[in-house]
Amino acid sequence: MKKKWTGERLETFIYSRDTIDHLHRYALAKDYIKGKSVLDIASGEGYGTNLLSMDAASVIGVDIDPESVKNATIKYNKSNLEFVVGSADVIPVKSNSIDVVVSFETLEHHDKHQEMLLEIKRVLKSEGILIISTPDKLYYSDKRNFNNEYHVKELYKIEFQELISNNFIHYQCLNQKYINGASLIQDDGDENQISEMYSGNYTTLDVNVLDPLYLIIIGSDVDFLKQKSSIFNGIEIVEKELEVAFQKSNSFRLGNFILSPIKFIKKCLQ
Repeated sequence: MKKKWTGERLETFIYSRDTIDHLHRYALAKDYIKGKSVLDIASGEGYGTNLLSMDAASVIGVDIDPESVKNATIKYNKSNLEFVVGSADVIPVKSNSIDVVVSFETLEHHDKHQEMLLEIKRVLKSEGILIISTPDKLYYSDKRNFNNEYHVKELYKIEFQELISNNFIHYQCLNQKYINGASLIQDDGDENQISEMYSGNYTTLDVNVLDPLYLIIIGSDVDFLKQKSSIFNGIEIVEKELEVAFQKSNSFRLGNFILSPIKFIKKCLQ
């Protein structure tokens, strides 16, 4: 619920850079889930699981928090959608029953990484696909001198790649960057990646380095569709973010207070 929001889990009343990044990951997953059985690990509020259910045959959202599961079940009541309580290393799903597993920003919240991967392998069918993301410790924490109190064990890129390659025969590693209201996802091995952004005016020009704070890996024991570079246009989210910020401002509150008697009279006359 909103009153208990800590700032770590994404909720549908939040409009920010995190919203844009998360929505882009779910949009990427849509390439693999049409008509498939899907598992969303750490489904949280359930918005992403619900988005997946629009294309998938069936989707199960698993989360460790009973209250989140209860709220998601009520909010997203659909015949092909189910939410259950469970952890990443003990997934309450039958073996060899899932075509696609997605898990975004989950690994860093626990230290049972190999146990989680073994569980994912157990529930996946032999030709199943995993789509998983996590912050890159180098750029997310080290270079920013940042400590996220909710993260238990972050991974460097090489550690993340080793974790997946030790469990899947094929994988593709992608970098995710944020650029002024848009998310950019590119193949980690692409030499033509956009890594700088220029800005300025008639008096000065600047260059900013675009660090990939997040990593996404697609893994499978069979060959799969490789991702090309993609952009998520977050202008709607940015506009909503500005609107929400304005509604919280003193100017808006003062104007609303001044107009409230007029609104009341108008309502009574209707």
